[in-house]
Amino acid sequence: MPSITEEIRVHTVDSARRLRDFLHLPATLYSSDPQWIEPLQLEQKQRYSDKNPFFEHARWRAWVAYRGKRPVGRISAQIDELQLRIHQNATGHFGSLEAEQDPAVFTRLFDAASEWLRSEGMQRVTGPFNLSVNEECGALIEGFDTPPCVMMGHGRPWYGENIENQGFNKAKDLLAYWISPDFISPKVMVALAQRASSRVHVRPLNRKAIKQELAILRNIFNDAWSENWGFVPFTEAEFNEIGKAMTLLLDDDFVQIAEVDGEPAAMVVALPNVNEAISDLQGRLLPFGWAKLLWRLKVKFPVTARVPLLGVLKKYQHSRLGPTLAFMIIDAVRHGLLRKGVTGVELSWVLEDNAGMCSIIESIGGVAYKRYRLYEKRLP
Repeated sequence: MPSITEEIRVHTVDSARRLRDFLHLPATLYSSDPQWIEPLQLEQKQRYSDKNPFFEHARWRAWVAYRGKRPVGRISAQIDELQLRIHQNATGHFGSLEAEQDPAVFTRLFDAASEWLRSEGMQRVTGPFNLSVNEECGALIEGFDTPPCVMMGHGRPWYGENIENQGFNKAKDLLAYWISPDFISPKVMVALAQRASSRVHVRPLNRKAIKQELAILRNIFNDAWSENWGFVPFTEAEFNEIGKAMTLLLDDDFVQIAEVDGEPAAMVVALPNVNEAISDLQGRLLPFGWAKLLWRLKVKFPVTARVPLLGVLKKYQHSRLGPTLAFMIIDAVRHGLLRKGVTGVELSWVLEDNAGMCSIIESIGGVAYKRYRLYEKRLP
């Protein structure tokens, strides 16, 4: 494969044509990968448009690398004003990274992203984020032999090495666990749950009060995750986007809220694995893709699911009640999954050093089957 830097041109995504090349490049890069699932084109267009509520507090640029007229790589760079206000660290992010196995392509892409971030006053860069820490993030470094779950990324095996060759170091690893929902509950956790039952009530989503329920879920999540690495809170607008998906896709018992003495204290959300339902649609809903998707989600239903949101309020996290609450909501949501015929669930993502949550998941049979890596470096 040629790798002469001069053959590669990098262009800013500043036109409909460039955006089309940016969005369609993955389909070419993954054409020989049987595990890759092409995301819905409509969803991708919305992600990189002004309709994404992330851009209410962030700005971005994107680039496509070409060899001749052929797109061979892409990258984005983002600056999140909300992140800067919270962390005060002059840090920007890179993401949306896809490229052929050519070090020169990676160099040219990262040069473009880094130059823009420096020009905007950033002193440090972390990533990959597509586009924020609350969306797809991390470069896949283990688990290439299975397809990605809904709202999780895939990747090529050479991405990690090429990112490191650009001077990046590991910042944090994120784990995706796989578990069967028919797990046998550990006796010690059952005993703790029984002991807490006089104070703790676990209930499903109340769809009739969806606005209030979304506020409860967002408040718990933002509090529970507030001290985690790289945390940026969900805004109301961002969480309302999740609420739209919940309203369309979820049975009420796919959401569970634990209340302690009548006050919301923990929550979990499970999503049917939409990737399972769109795997053969090639990203298109027209002319008949929408009908297939609707039937697969409402009638056939996926046999896999993902838990993307789980949180316990900080004030309980370092007490005996903390892991008890986590177990109780996981135990509650799995019954709804079993009723739908779900046989496998991904719990993702979990910080590698979140020993408490990793221990709980592993105690009920969860196996870490994918690993995603976040990188960081100072900008010269």
